[in-house]
Amino acid sequence: MLTPMFRFGPILLLCALPSWAQAECPPLPDRTAETEAILRELKSAKTEMDGRRLSNDLWAIWTVAPDAQAQALLDAGMARRQSYDYLGAIEQFDALVAYCPDYAEGYNQRAFARFLREEYVEALADLERALALNPRHTGALSGMALTLMGLGRMRTAQDVLRDALELNPWLPERAYLIEPPGKDI
Repeated sequence: MLTPMFRFGPILLLCALPSWAQAECPPLPDRTAETEAILRELKSAKTEMDGRRLSNDLWAIWTVAPDAQAQALLDAGMARRQSYDYLGAIEQFDALVAYCPDYAEGYNQRAFARFLREEYVEALADLERALALNPRHTGALSGMALTLMGLGRMRTAQDVLRDALELNPWLPERAYLIEPPGKDI
């Protein structure tokens, strides 16, 4: 016969887990109108400073996670990446995408950490998922262009970079654009 501890131990363990571990990730609020307004302003920005400010406004939208738990995972992953702990960052982003599989920024940030580790195939898969969730994410588009360059797929990379620059002409990655379009690379 099982002792009460063995019978109820798993139940007690589940009850001891933090409440976020049992919860589902809430949906993000719809900020499409705000994002589109910024993208329109970017096209008419006259100075580099205005372009950077507006680009930062987009990042401020994208890096607001659906809830406090997701935000903690995102912030921890970004801090680890910034301190060159790429594997630790990937672990945080793995947890984030497991918890919030519909949050594009989790995939985008994991792609960035993988890109820095030169894991281009894995980064590309994450960027494809991020863009499926948020097709107008210029950070993911420019990241995809750089990742494709890392894979030696220059023609496709240039096409993706042009798509990103169509949305945000102030992206720093514009320095990687090879002119003219269609040039044999």
